[in-house]
Amino acid sequence: MLRRISMLMAGAAFGAAAIIAVQAGTASLTSKADAAGSETYRQLDIFGDIFERVRSQYVTEPEEQKLIKAAINGMLRDLDPHSSYLDLKESNQMRTSTTGKFGGLGIEVTMENELVKVIAPMDGTPASKAGVLAGDLVSQIDGENVRGLSLQEAVEKMRGLVDTPIVLTILREGADKPLEITIVRDIITVQSVKHRVEGGDVGVLDINGFTEQTYPGLTDAISAIREEVKDDELKGYIIDLRLNPGGLLPQAIRVSDAFLDRGEIVSTRGRDKNRVSRDSATPGDQTRGKPIIVLMNGGSASASEIVAGALQDHRRATILGTRSFGKGSVQTIIPLGENGALRLTTALYYTPSGCSIQGKGIDPDIRITQPLPEELQGRVEARGESSLRNSIEGEAQDDSGSGSFAYVPPETEDDLQLQAALRLLRGEDTNEAFPPNKEDLPTGASCKRA
Repeated sequence: MLRRISMLMAGAAFGAAAIIAVQAGTASLTSKADAAGSETYRQLDIFGDIFERVRSQYVTEPEEQKLIKAAINGMLRDLDPHSSYLDLKESNQMRTSTTGKFGGLGIEVTMENELVKVIAPMDGTPASKAGVLAGDLVSQIDGENVRGLSLQEAVEKMRGLVDTPIVLTILREGADKPLEITIVRDIITVQSVKHRVEGGDVGVLDINGFTEQTYPGLTDAISAIREEVKDDELKGYIIDLRLNPGGLLPQAIRVSDAFLDRGEIVSTRGRDKNRVSRDSATPGDQTRGKPIIVLMNGGSASASEIVAGALQDHRRATILGTRSFGKGSVQTIIPLGENGALRLTTALYYTPSGCSIQGKGIDPDIRITQPLPEELQGRVEARGESSLRNSIEGEAQDDSGSGSFAYVPPETEDDLQLQAALRLLRGEDTNEAFPPNKEDLPTGASCKRA
């Protein structure tokens, strides 16, 4: 079975994680801010002077919009790695990624030898119906060569308005000449939750991100597993959060709630430490109390850490794998009309026991390291939030900056973490951390800095 292989680069991969809300305006953020003093306006005059000199005297004529955007992003990058300015195009892309729906073809792609390689077409999508196959190489899009384009640029060209056609020129192994396939775009819903049954007795819920489609996809996946396996034969569930960079905070809360009957899920605290926002679980465990093991690694960040932290603190699940990335900050998307949007870090989140994982991550209850294959050894490094430039210092900061590797083998039989979870659920192995002792709830003292 196809599994994900990814070595996530922290800066790009986690920039959009844990989006708490889309704010209608800036009034609520600025109403309590101190008025700028005369020194601030003097500094702004300096900026204006320098901007004018660059605009008029630089050796080549610069693009003014690029200069302004670079200046804004320079200011935001000095705050933390996750605050940024999004122009209108980038803002629309962000909106698409969080809704989980877009007009497109329905293919998962990567870049190989400067061509777009199809990892797999999604079932029932235009690409699948048109005959696109896994392994196909896209050399042209509507007659334009793919070579020279970035993967993002190629993806943007393949997306578009629903019911509009696109022609892909495809190189296929075994074909004596390139194929031209015409596909009509349709609404594509990103499948952020995949499920399967391992060995007829364990349900696996693979959550790869938190979009508006995640919670509905989770409930459908749990229902499908329960229909496939009788309740008395189902040993439990594995929630795979490895390589999950995060996403929408409300979705992380709803996903956590699906497995909890009561108790706090997460709290967020902004500049005013006396104002704490708390979200709690509602009655109703969709898995009916079945044992749960959560898989986690260095690619598990932000919203996925919220889910893991909530289930761990309430002793609802055992966390197995390696330390998570450690992104404990929340970004608010503030629309700026036709000027795009501001993505601004506005709060830190805390697990039910009061722990901030910012710069530290969540430690697993059972540590099992997945070794890197020989071809990747020495080519990648384990990174965490604290290794990022200008990262916010957390209360229990791990200043080593070392996280854990974000790697999952393509074949399930090579997946040591998955196989260990299966053995525990089936009773073939034992560990004092599974099942978790619900009487030993944490107090939060262990997460404070010594």
